[in-house]
Amino acid sequence: MQKTDVKIGGEYFATVTNKKVTVRIDAENRNGGWDATNLSTGKKVRIKTAGRLKGSARATETPATETRVRKRIAKRTEETTGGEKKLSCMKAALKVLADSGEPMNAQEMIAAMTEAGLWESPGGKTPHATLYSAILRDMKRGDDSRFVKTERGRFTARA
Repeated sequence: MQKTDVKIGGEYFATVTNKKVTVRIDAENRNGGWDATNLSTGKKVRIKTAGRLKGSARATETPATETRVRKRIAKRTEETTGGEKKLSCMKAALKVLADSGEPMNAQEMIAAMTEAGLWESPGGKTPHATLYSAILRDMKRGDDSRFVKTERGRFTARA
C-alpha cells in the first residue's frame, strides 16, 4: 500500500507479530507512521510503514477467505444434517489396511484409499510422503500406535 492510500479511521489488514490481523488507524504518529488498534485484541499498535498494511479490510473478501468460509459453512451444515463425514487420511489408511489384511506401503495405501473413495488428496503433490510421516509419528506412541511396521516402508493395522 501507499502512504497516500491510508485514511484515519479506516480498517486495514496488517501484519502484526507475524499474523495477519485487522487494524483501525486511529491517528498519525508524530514520529512517522500511524497509531492503530488491533481489532482482534483491542491493543494499541504502531504501524511504522504503509508496507505493513496489506489492503482495506472493508473491500470484498478474497477468494481464499471465501473458500474458508464456504468450507466452514459446509462442515456446519454436514454436522447439523447428520451427513456422513469424510474420513481423515490416517483413518482411511487404517480402514484400507484392515480390509486388505496384508502389509502396504504409503503409495499403495493412497491409491487404495482414492480407489475406494475413502479419501482424496486435497491437492498436495506428495500425499504418500505426508501419510508415511504421519504413520511414523503415530508409531512413536509405542504399544498405543495404530500401525505396525512389518518391513522397510510397509505397514499393517494393529489388531
